[in-house]
Amino acid sequence: MDGVPRVPEQRRPGSARDAAEPAAALRFGVLGPVRAWRGEEQLATGSPQQRALLAALLLREGRTATAAELIDALWGEEPPSQALAALRTYASRLRKILDAGVLVSESGGYAVRGLPEGALDLGVAQELAAEAEKARSAGDLCRAREVLARALALWDGEVLAGVPGPYAEAQRVRLEEWRLQLLESRLDMDLEQGCHAEAVSELTALTAEHPLRERLRELLMLALYRSGRQAEALAVYADTRRLLADELGVDPRPGLKELQQRILQADPALAEPSAPAAEPAAVPVRPAQLPATVPDFTGRASFVSELGEVLASAEGRVMAVSALAGIGGVGKTTLAVHVAHQARSAFPDGQLYVDLQGAGPRAAEPETVLGSFLRALGTADSAIPDSLEERAALYRSVLDGRRVLVLLDNARDAAQVRPLLPGTEGCAALVTSRVRMVDLAGAHLVDLDVMSPDEALSLFTKIVGEERVASERKAALDVVAACGFLPLAIRIAASRLAARRTWTVSVLAAKLADERRRLDELQAGDLAVKATFELGYGAMDPAQARAFRLLGLADGPDISLAAAAAVLDLPLDETEDLLEALVDTSLLESAAPGRYRYHDLVRLYARACAERDEQPPSERDGALSRLLDFYLATTAQVYAIEHPGDRLTDDLEPTRYPGLRFDEGTAALDWLYTEAGQLLACVRQAAGTERLRRAVDLLWAAKDLTESGANSHQYEMTARATCEATRAAGHERAEGRARTVLSDVLLVSGRIQPAEQEARVAMELAGSAQDATAVSWVANNRGLICLHESRFADGKVFFDQALEGLRAAGNRPFEATVLGNLSRAHLGMGNIAKAVEMAQHGLAVHTEIGRTVRLANGHFALGVALTRAGRYTEALSQFSDALGIFNDHRQRLWEGVTHFRIAEVHAADRRPSQAAQHAEQALALGCIGGDRMQGNVLTLLGRSLYALGQADRARACWREALSLYEQNGAGEANAVRALLSSAAAA
Repeated sequence: MDGVPRVPEQRRPGSARDAAEPAAALRFGVLGPVRAWRGEEQLATGSPQQRALLAALLLREGRTATAAELIDALWGEEPPSQALAALRTYASRLRKILDAGVLVSESGGYAVRGLPEGALDLGVAQELAAEAEKARSAGDLCRAREVLARALALWDGEVLAGVPGPYAEAQRVRLEEWRLQLLESRLDMDLEQGCHAEAVSELTALTAEHPLRERLRELLMLALYRSGRQAEALAVYADTRRLLADELGVDPRPGLKELQQRILQADPALAEPSAPAAEPAAVPVRPAQLPATVPDFTGRASFVSELGEVLASAEGRVMAVSALAGIGGVGKTTLAVHVAHQARSAFPDGQLYVDLQGAGPRAAEPETVLGSFLRALGTADSAIPDSLEERAALYRSVLDGRRVLVLLDNARDAAQVRPLLPGTEGCAALVTSRVRMVDLAGAHLVDLDVMSPDEALSLFTKIVGEERVASERKAALDVVAACGFLPLAIRIAASRLAARRTWTVSVLAAKLADERRRLDELQAGDLAVKATFELGYGAMDPAQARAFRLLGLADGPDISLAAAAAVLDLPLDETEDLLEALVDTSLLESAAPGRYRYHDLVRLYARACAERDEQPPSERDGALSRLLDFYLATTAQVYAIEHPGDRLTDDLEPTRYPGLRFDEGTAALDWLYTEAGQLLACVRQAAGTERLRRAVDLLWAAKDLTESGANSHQYEMTARATCEATRAAGHERAEGRARTVLSDVLLVSGRIQPAEQEARVAMELAGSAQDATAVSWVANNRGLICLHESRFADGKVFFDQALEGLRAAGNRPFEATVLGNLSRAHLGMGNIAKAVEMAQHGLAVHTEIGRTVRLANGHFALGVALTRAGRYTEALSQFSDALGIFNDHRQRLWEGVTHFRIAEVHAADRRPSQAAQHAEQALALGCIGGDRMQGNVLTLLGRSLYALGQADRARACWREALSLYEQNGAGEANAVRALLSSAAAA
């Protein structure tokens, strides 16, 4: 930040005004219009020339300015004849406005004195800039960015806005240049911290505003390249070179040329941030995710040595991978965590850990794990791509040059593991699994068997205590033998004994000798693991055992306390006491406060116990039925809060068990998004049972999940499963609703033809079942499909059908939404005035209901209509209102499509710079409509860039849009081909 303008403190030591109370309340602003405040009251600073005098004195750094200097500052070389008299008049008026003693006369001139620290916004900006530079030098980029952002926020439009005179003009140029330097510094730090996707939008607008500023172009190229947009990055250079040649007759500076060459060569060093050589490197994120090692780790000395040697060799190898295999409960995780902790010093850049849930019915998806790892390594959410291949490539790039240890626990198979391996020199991976990974190329395989008798006894002694075991060594050997020398079984048995001071070791041995308390299958394989769990289960009291059995029935990664209370049909306090008791037995884990989970093998064992012991068997169905009721009732409550007045909740299947109640929308949305995985798992689990109809209604009530972009893949999988289950069961009404939901999902993702197919079937089923609610919903969906296919008259027919049903049901909120959709059909048919009228009518209904997510849809629909009517200012106002509400309700995809519509307005009003900026934001957020809408956004972005003279980058956008259109068979492809042909001919 060299060249930062400085304003020394504008006080003189010992000034009589230092202690004056009124002066402390004065504040001045020059980084915008020249303004003055006393406290929160804005003062009238007079005419433009009077403000020019005040600005000149404030910027003189407390020094006296002679009358001649001030006249020259205000009027330049041609002052009026009465300039001196006017100057004195302005000074006199300012004295009356300001506190006494602030504006002083001295040596035939004037000065501003006695201002407290922080009284001038420019001075505050200088202090913040210095603080930011200090933080950056110390390697604290987060702090530096935050402080620099505060400094930049002090600018409020044009510096010294409306102030005349040559002095003001010179200061405007100086301070604007400084602002740009600060902005470039902040953007540079944005890229250093991996925020390249967010920076593209801002840099696009800035390069349009300052086309000859090469540093901004350089940052834009780097941001685009790191966002996976290499062609656009190179196009920026081509545009810059042509512009500099046309405007100035010069070539780009060497740094820009070098960056272009590095991009052409796909220089790996560009794939991740690297601090400039003149500045200290930012402190990288160093994850430390290893679970705690057990303090009583015992034995396994040869394995510890063997694995330690493999990890120690990681520095000189492409990648060191060790895969531990063995039966459940044999201690794979314990050994891996212990070895990983011992090797931490060899991996100073961090350690990653994940439980891959490979032994359960639904193992962790590699793309989900990669997203978690990338976030742990400091990658911003917005910079994480969607596909598995892209995430794996970015993961390897982020790890390049680092020394990181990755512990992949409980893997299903080699296919699940491969995308999660670092693949770079200096990194290493430890993998545990129940299967031997002979097909994991290059892995060092370790087969872990049960403990030796001596090791098993040593572990038992460490947990129970030397004193208790020494006197009963024979009994202790009987205990570990009964445990099959499996470490997990030994730990459970020893922990029970340690927690019961009145028991002797012989008492425990006698209990284990009773075959009724052990399974005959205490041997290799899963049955051996089952036997070890039987020890803890057999010692439970009836209430704990019932809780253990029933909670194991529920699918999902974990379960909340409230959901567990529903399963057990008990009050929250009693449920919590039971669950915490199970946590103490190690048969249940506390994933977080108020959340619990089973190890996957323990869950299987709990279910086996439920099948064997839960009497009558209807208790099992009852538990899952209560859980479904809880999720349906609570989700309906969330829907009612988000969509007040909507009658959908009146037409859902009735529930017997109550759900949660929420006082406000934020808590309701927090619950919905936190419980999304568990909720969808509950729906899938109900497929093929008598609970199916309620499950379908739960999926319908949770439809906001798909429009927000959250859990979209999981939601679609669940919708397809319910469609298949309802078809097989012959439930017309439920199948109609399930297919309506699936058509919603497909519409949101832009898959129009499959959406139409599902909607047709849904319409037939809903009509046959006389399900008026579903008929109205699917009619609206079919209308939207018609809009996508430009069949506007057909769309109007479907929207009219939906309106008829909604009015009959008294569903005014949804009616208002359909009016907005009908407005778009009228637009397509050229009835612009009618379209505006319809949208206004719909918005009026939404406004009457209140600030809900549907109110945003109303603003959005009116904005679209006003855009077509050429009423651009009004349209922007509507879109701005919609954007704020969508953001509040976490509807990310709707935020994206609103930015696209704003970009359309700016493009229509010939403001290509603003259009490009909002189009970039739409790309960053994603949009309703999937790949097809992304193609629309890229096409509009290309048009805007072309208008800004960035032809090469525009063509890169159009080529990407054309590829998306061709993949989806979209008719827009022809228009893009025409744009490319026209640009090539230009």
